Amino acid sequence: MKIRHLIASACLAISSTIVLAQEISFGIIATDSASAQREKWEPFFKDMEKKTGLKVKSFYATDYAGVIEAMRFNKVQVAWYGNKAAMEAVDRANGEIFAQLMYADGSYGYEALLITHKDSPYKTLDDVFKNSKNVNFGIGDPNSTSGFLVPTYYVFSERKVDPRAIFKSVRNGSHGANIQAVLAKQLDVATNNTEDMGRLKATKPELFEQLRVIWTSPLIPSDPFVWRKDLDPAIKEKLRTFVLGYAQSDAQEKEILKNIYNYGGFRASNNDQLKPIRQLELFKDRQKVLSSAGMNQAEKDAKVKEIDQALAKLQ
Repeated sequence: MKIRHLIASACLAISSTIVLAQEISFGIIATDSASAQREKWEPFFKDMEKKTGLKVKSFYATDYAGVIEAMRFNKVQVAWYGNKAAMEAVDRANGEIFAQLMYADGSYGYEALLITHKDSPYKTLDDVFKNSKNVNFGIGDPNSTSGFLVPTYYVFSERKVDPRAIFKSVRNGSHGANIQAVLAKQLDVATNNTEDMGRLKATKPELFEQLRVIWTSPLIPSDPFVWRKDLDPAIKEKLRTFVLGYAQSDAQEKEILKNIYNYGGFRASNNDQLKPIRQLELFKDRQKVLSSAGMNQAEKDAKVKEIDQALAKLQ
C-alpha cells in the first residue's frame, strides 16, 4: 500500500509539472487602460487556449516597463510590444521576436502622429514651436515607439530641442489618455498614431472629427510578438503555428483581430525588424552627444565614432 501511495504521489507530481509547463503568461503593453485592453485581447487568448491546448494567463501592466520587467523575470513568457519596447525586451529580458502583426489592409506599418483639437490655433508644427511656451504637450510612455521614440527623434532631436525645456508643460500618457486629454482640451498637442486614430474613427467618428493631425512620421514597422528565448521549444511551436495561421480564412478570427487595432493577421519575423528602431536610437544619441555642453571635443569625437561604428554594423 505504501509503495502504491508513493507511486501515485510521484505520478501526481509529474502531472502537476506537465500542467505547469503548459501554462504561459502573455503580456500586453499599456497603450490604453487595462479594462479596454482586456476587452480587445481576451477573445484572442481564448482562441489561443482552444487551439494550442495551453493555459494562457493575460498580463496587463500600467506601463510598458511593467511588461518588459515581467518578461525579464520570467513572469511573462510572451508579449505584444511596440518596436521600442521590443528592443528593450530583446536586449534586457531574454526576448526574441517571432511574429509581426499585419493590418487589415495587408500593410505592415503605421505612423506616429501629433494631434490637436480641431478648435486649436495650432495648425502646423511651426505654429507649435512659435508658441511653445503656451503649449501643454502630451508625449507617450518612454518605451513607446510611436508615442515617444519616433516623435522625439523626428520632431525634437532633428531641431536640437528638448520638449521639457520649450513647452509650458509636458506629461507622459498612453495613446488613449492623450486622445482623451486633447478632446477635453487639457493638452494642446499630443503624440499618437494611425492605429489608435483609425480605431477612434471607426468606433467613435464624432470624436475623431474633433481632432486634427498636424504631423505625420515616416512609416514605422508594425508591432511584433516576442517570446523568451528559453521558452519550451514545444510551446514555441504551438504558438508559432497558432499565430501564423490565425485569421487566414476564419471570419470570426478576422473580426477579433480587427477589433484589437484593425489587425488582419501575422507573418513570421525576427529581431532584424528592430534595425530601423535601433538606428533611430543611435541617431538620437549622436545628436545628444553633438549638442552636449558637458563634454569636450575629444570626448565628443570618441563617442560619435563609437556611435557611427554601431550604425555601420546595422547597415
